[in-house]
Amino acid sequence: MYKLYWSKETGALAPQAALEEAGADYEVIVTDTGSGAHRSPEFLALNPRGQVPALILPDNSVMTESAAMMLHIADAFPQANLIPPVNDPARAQVYRWMFFAAVNLYETDLRYYYSERYTTNENGVEGVKAAALRDFDKYFDMLEQEIGSGLYLLGDTDSILDIYLTMLAYWHPDVDALFARCPSVKILCDTVKARPAVERVWRQHYG
Repeated sequence: MYKLYWSKETGALAPQAALEEAGADYEVIVTDTGSGAHRSPEFLALNPRGQVPALILPDNSVMTESAAMMLHIADAFPQANLIPPVNDPARAQVYRWMFFAAVNLYETDLRYYYSERYTTNENGVEGVKAAALRDFDKYFDMLEQEIGSGLYLLGDTDSILDIYLTMLAYWHPDVDALFARCPSVKILCDTVKARPAVERVWRQHYG
């Protein structure tokens, strides 16, 4: 059984949705970031960075980093078709854009909402936030061009990547403005959210 250390409206959403789509046997361990549970000694022993989620694998080893969890789950449940086969060139594109999203979009979200962590100058916080919003829009504009007229980033083929991008899109500080500027991103997100497994998880996170 997998054990997912979880808090609402966090990066736990995407790996949880992947576990649901895979039909995996898993348990949610609520780790409320609002109450500071992610800074407890017990959780820090799992993830010294104090970030939710953390995932305990069936062999009791620990995974952190939500994008890595997504790739692992896809590989662990090949029958779920969450990622193209190894010899398919589309798999390389999943790697490309998954790392793009983790390194750029996820990090930009942190810079926007936790700007004070990115400067030692208290007068620099607003500048960090403004630059993060600029980058948020720039990166989603790039994804808009990549998606084009397809339903998913890989055209008509869905993958774990689309779940991850949908989670990150809803972290944008002005989702309505994002979707107005990037209609292909909106179509992708609407399509992903309509999938039963994702819809179940989405309700748990956002009601």
